[in-house]
Amino acid sequence: MRIGSYNLYKNAAAHELEQLAIDHELDVLCLQECDSTKLPAAIGPLQRAASTERNRLGLAIYHREDAFSALETAVFTLPKSFHDYLMSPGEERLLAIKLVDRATDEEVVVASFHAAPLTTMNSARRRQIKLSHQLLAEWAPETPMLMVGDYNYPLFHGGLQKQIDRSGHELTFSDSHTYKRYRYIRGHFDFVTSLKMTIASVATLPKGASDHMPILVKATALGVA
Repeated sequence: MRIGSYNLYKNAAAHELEQLAIDHELDVLCLQECDSTKLPAAIGPLQRAASTERNRLGLAIYHREDAFSALETAVFTLPKSFHDYLMSPGEERLLAIKLVDRATDEEVVVASFHAAPLTTMNSARRRQIKLSHQLLAEWAPETPMLMVGDYNYPLFHGGLQKQIDRSGHELTFSDSHTYKRYRYIRGHFDFVTSLKMTIASVATLPKGASDHMPILVKATALGVA
């Protein structure tokens, strides 16, 4: 699977999506900070499978219908951070789709995730990540899964790595920073956690209109040749 993830910065980079999908031959595209009321039904070869409706900074997932069938989608709410109470960006921070590969009949879950921002402590983001993994496991037991998006976790990865290791998931960063703003703020904000998946690579793509760079994930469910 070739999975793209992009935080659109309040939908500012939406005009880049069609070229992104075509240039990188995406199978799935996960979005954060998008405006679901302005998103098209299709982006290049990809069809919109699901999006949040209540969030000011929404989530969406597109997929290639000729390669994968969408079996089910789900939206999950996560505990609010202080920022959520103050700014009301929305509490639907996890959007998931269950896909079946038309060639192999293998099922896989792909989720778009948007953690609480940097005004929140890392411990709160770790709780959101842990709960997200638990919710996905309950929703699709024993299914290979990949959660990609804006984790807002650029520093002090030691605690997160320990938590991910205990959960049985894997944590994979891209080959370079995914965020750059105001000259000094940069780091790996966008990355991948996965279960029963082989992550071949995670690449940071060139910067566009967003403050985040898109990332490209190449992944295979375990057991699939």
